[in-house]
Amino acid sequence: MADQGRKIPLMQGKLTMLALCVSLPLAAQAKVQEHKEKDKGPTTRVVASKKGAAANTPSTSRPLPKAAAATASVTALAATTSVAGRGLPATVSDSAPEARLTRIFREIEANRLNEALALTENLLKQYPNYRLAHLIRGDLLLARSRPIQSFGALNNAPADKVADLRAEALARLNAYREKPPGDAVPRYLLQMQPDQKHAIVVDTKRSRLYLYENDTQNGGRPRFVADYYVTHGKLGTDKLIEGDKKTPIGVYHITANLPRQKLADLYGSGAFPLNYPNELDKRQGRGGSGIWLHGTPSDTYARPPRASDGCVVLANQDLDAVAKNLQVGVTPVIISNSIEWLSLDDWNKERGELNRSIEAWRSDWESRDVERYLKHYSKRFRSGDKQDFDQFATQKRQVGAGKEWIKVKLDNLSVFRNPGKEEVVVVTFEQDYRSNNLDNRMKKRQYWQKEDGKWKIIYEGSA
Repeated sequence: MADQGRKIPLMQGKLTMLALCVSLPLAAQAKVQEHKEKDKGPTTRVVASKKGAAANTPSTSRPLPKAAAATASVTALAATTSVAGRGLPATVSDSAPEARLTRIFREIEANRLNEALALTENLLKQYPNYRLAHLIRGDLLLARSRPIQSFGALNNAPADKVADLRAEALARLNAYREKPPGDAVPRYLLQMQPDQKHAIVVDTKRSRLYLYENDTQNGGRPRFVADYYVTHGKLGTDKLIEGDKKTPIGVYHITANLPRQKLADLYGSGAFPLNYPNELDKRQGRGGSGIWLHGTPSDTYARPPRASDGCVVLANQDLDAVAKNLQVGVTPVIISNSIEWLSLDDWNKERGELNRSIEAWRSDWESRDVERYLKHYSKRFRSGDKQDFDQFATQKRQVGAGKEWIKVKLDNLSVFRNPGKEEVVVVTFEQDYRSNNLDNRMKKRQYWQKEDGKWKIIYEGSA
């Protein structure tokens, strides 16, 4: 899909600050990309964000006139950052800065620099510590008197700091265009338990946090609520060891709510620790600790896309908005490299397949046919008590010999797919077990993995 850009007359020198938002070199052969708009939405079963990027090849290009050789307009921005093939959307983002920034760039694109400056100053009134807006304002003021050759020219800003702000602008404006498809849901949110009011999905590639509501009136379908810009690890994702400055990928849950009063200023308006490492992480040999959702220092509105030691960081006002929807011990936080989207039909299909596997496991347990029950477990199984499959199977055969009847009821079931290449799902439920010689109720968590086309349990323990 492609994006039809408007042909805009460019003024010599004054718009060079938009190098902030484009990856084109500031040279005589800088190009403006033109695209055709074909907004058809997702056409494949699983729509991964990386596929959209591959489909973003410009259809035509032309060199800028010599008089504008050192300039780049927002038209180029639309070409280089439009993943889904959409132009600037009519709807606004749920986070205020994206909409404001887009309006500012529209004014610059139309060569209305005074209007752009007024919008930037209004943005700074609301967010006085917003460094990106300060640099845009500085370049807009400088452009009144002379051509500028690079973003941040007013203050001769350090190159690394300018690069950080360029990355932030790209992340924010890309996300503004790439709102989640209206007829699709994240593949990971297969089933939320009834008391899970919201779920969080983080896309580290897009530096974005998506908030979904559990729409119990429509069968528990995840309903998009809002999205926010986030910062993650300095050295990327796939955390492995303590101090590697990476953000973990996986399915986690909020474990605590730490108020501002108990934290250093670094963490902003609050913090919500996650249960990293989870059982799957431990199984894979991953270590470290202290992965939180938290805010920004009091003198900072936002941080660059990659700036934390592994935590997921939001602007304080965004964290405050998200915090209203978080439930300690309940809210899932799923961190992915790049979100995969499913149509509602395919979401229902995947959900149904997993629910049937879970129900077959429950039913076979009740049947007291131990061998049939054990077929649901992988040979690589490890229990929360550190039993391997053979030890677990031996115990179940011994226990099963004394059973005359078994009843198993599952309540508050949740099913979340783990991001990544391996097909793993996290299943959590309240288990009510009754038999002729034992009654037991517990909250249980299982990890299921697909092996030879069938779902098998690779871990089981208390949650």
